[in-house]
Amino acid sequence: MASSSSSSHQFCRYQVFLSFRGEDTRHNFTSHFLEALKRCGINVFFDEENLEKGEELSQALMNAIAASKISIPIFSKDYASSKSCLAELSQIMDCMRGQGQIVLPIFYHVDPSDVRHHSGSFKESFDQHLMEKPKDQVKCWKAAFTQAGQLKGWHIHGGNFDR
Repeated sequence: MASSSSSSHQFCRYQVFLSFRGEDTRHNFTSHFLEALKRCGINVFFDEENLEKGEELSQALMNAIAASKISIPIFSKDYASSKSCLAELSQIMDCMRGQGQIVLPIFYHVDPSDVRHHSGSFKESFDQHLMEKPKDQVKCWKAAFTQAGQLKGWHIHGGNFDR
């Protein structure tokens, strides 16, 4: 029998993987979105509910992404400042290219062109990462953002009805 780490065994474990910056959206848009998906009977990987205590966080997230049919990155103002969000998005885009995973981006209070062109708050985050991380790694992250920013998604401008 194949090990639990094989991608074919895990591929459809989750219907949806949500990638988001917790501080930006966890207690507003993302929590409401998660509940709406669940009400529709969609099996969603959500870190607070699906991670086991003591489990290695980064590896568990990478496995969950690979085991999902659809990934939904929720780009917010500080999404690119999070190293775990950068790693998640890179894995998501790899799975899109390699496995044909569906990627449906949500641009929450950010302009999709800022994601695509690394401008605005994304430029600030990448400039900071360039001071701390190898240039090649930052280049890979930027490529993932460029590709994700070119995808058709939803642009949520802000306001009272975001929930």
